[in-house]
Amino acid sequence: MVFEKVKQAQVIKTSLLVALLIALPRSISLINIDGFVNNYFSNVSFWDLILRFFTFFTFSLVVIHFNVNWKYQFPKLPLALEYVLVFLINILFITAASLMFRFLYPYIIGVQMTSLEFRFLVFILTVVLIILFFVARILRFQIAQKQSLIENEKLIQQNLQTELTALKNQVNPHFLFNSLNTLTSLVRENKPASDFIKKLSFMYRYILQSGEKDLVTVEEELKFLESYTYLIETRYRDRFTIDLYIEKRFLEKEIPPLALQILVENAVKHNEISETNPLVVSVYSEDNSILVKNEIRLRTTFVDSTGNGLSNLDKRYKLLKNQNIKISKDNNEFCVSLALN
Repeated sequence: MVFEKVKQAQVIKTSLLVALLIALPRSISLINIDGFVNNYFSNVSFWDLILRFFTFFTFSLVVIHFNVNWKYQFPKLPLALEYVLVFLINILFITAASLMFRFLYPYIIGVQMTSLEFRFLVFILTVVLIILFFVARILRFQIAQKQSLIENEKLIQQNLQTELTALKNQVNPHFLFNSLNTLTSLVRENKPASDFIKKLSFMYRYILQSGEKDLVTVEEELKFLESYTYLIETRYRDRFTIDLYIEKRFLEKEIPPLALQILVENAVKHNEISETNPLVVSVYSEDNSILVKNEIRLRTTFVDSTGNGLSNLDKRYKLLKNQNIKISKDNNEFCVSLALN
């Protein structure tokens, strides 16, 4: 455990408080009240005790509340100005408490309060204020320490939850890849099935890895698209065709991961694919952009779609490349353009 020193300021404040309390009896003599203390305590009555208890209780309650809670609700001020304001408000509390006591004294006790008694009361209130100020600082320190412990506990819980989620995310892919490898060994003699599983495994691995990246190269994305279109061609056979032509100078350009896959999937999802109406998707480069184009032949059957694919891609493109994707529907052709600038 690392040893942490007590701050010098805290040592000075504590020492000052002790010195004030020890010097209190001699301090009384400085206000010329020799012989007054004996008389002061010899005239104690029930109502006098009630008045003093009520006054000091109210005074203590207000002073502690102010120094522990209320002053921290002030607008942010320069430190020197804040200290002056706090000092003046505390002096105001002493003034208000002493004047209130002096006003109520003749009504409750039945006699006027002497000047010497009033001076002694102000002196007592001042000493109590100093003590309460340090008490308030201790209370505030305890509150801050408790809040810190609660926040640390929350951070620990969040870290544990994050670690648990990370462990789950590690277990699930391993389970899937192990299952795919097992499946591949079972259908090894069936080359189309084996190739399908390998492409699926590559796709899933790419999705996991690209999830950690904001942008990938066009070359990486085309490799993934090749695996994806293999799965589509396996399902639709000669009813689906994809034409790819990307100039080599664009292969090192970057785009959001899965951008091309989303556009091809969008064409497959929303258009009819049949023997009479095969789907042809063209993916090619033109004028510093990649275009994905297909003829529009909308499905007549229900399409299970959230409708968020293109809007999600557009938002990612805007955030990562500071420009929008371009969508056009001219001459019965649907075309999406991804700028590579």
